Amino acid sequence: MHFTGTIWRPPYEAASLLIQVTAGCTHHRCKFCTLYNDLPFPFRMSPLEEVEADLLEAQTALHSPLGKLTAALQGLPLREGPDRAFLTGANPFVLKTDRLLEISQLIGQYLPSVKTIGCFARITDVGLKTDEELDRLKAAGYDGLTIGVETGDGPSLSFMDKGYTPEDILTQCRRLDRAGIGYNFFYLTGIAGAGQGERSAKASAALFNRLRPRLIGSSMLTVYPDSRLYQEIQAGSWAEAGEVEKYEELKALVSHLTIPVTFAALGASNAYQLQGRLPQDREALLNALDQIIRRENEDSLRSYRTALPHL
Repeated sequence: MHFTGTIWRPPYEAASLLIQVTAGCTHHRCKFCTLYNDLPFPFRMSPLEEVEADLLEAQTALHSPLGKLTAALQGLPLREGPDRAFLTGANPFVLKTDRLLEISQLIGQYLPSVKTIGCFARITDVGLKTDEELDRLKAAGYDGLTIGVETGDGPSLSFMDKGYTPEDILTQCRRLDRAGIGYNFFYLTGIAGAGQGERSAKASAALFNRLRPRLIGSSMLTVYPDSRLYQEIQAGSWAEAGEVEKYEELKALVSHLTIPVTFAALGASNAYQLQGRLPQDREALLNALDQIIRRENEDSLRSYRTALPHL
């Protein structure tokens, strides 16, 4: 398989077939992000020949006689093939619609069991597509995009150089809603800095409540020395929120979300794994967060953060 650098995927895509169609990020300016710093280039589009070769390899592995014999000897059911593919890279949805449609056609040709295709997407990627193109992509199986909106707080988006505003999030995600393309949000706890977490949480909840995300996943900001944000801290231009403060921010977010949505804090950046369905699991989530805030101290949580080699 053609994979370049570290391959990132959301926790909930663990069972999906991973296919590289891009590497790197077209934006590559977010101050906190170091995910693609190991690449020798900012962004690369995979040749279709590589994509097709990887799909052939996956097809061959699925129908391997040796694999079938091994399954039979172990009493395991035969694999029918994946029902979902996840295109890797920071934002494959930036690709032109015709390219994305070619990729979906190749997936259908080699792995007809695949019913839906997901990927990471930036808000700006959606803005590059017309309504008619979004309809065509939905018909081709694109669904369940993962969008790292990070926050609905305008000053934080601007400071972190995300390249879009809260109004852009609202406009483009409403277009996805109209096209029927589902999406999941990632919220970055701590992005607003010390003393500003509640502001970020409330602004984000107010924005998210006007949209229809299927899932809101929380990651916790972890600052690495090779990030632009680390330089801002060293210059005294920005101060990082404390670890307990981040959990208080998360509590404010859960408290103010009113839409039906799955909430999940499952990635490695979270010292504690949390998941539930809102609104029915709100009290259980808030109780769990209260326990963390009461039981844990800053030093123990900070030890977890500083020991993270990567996300």
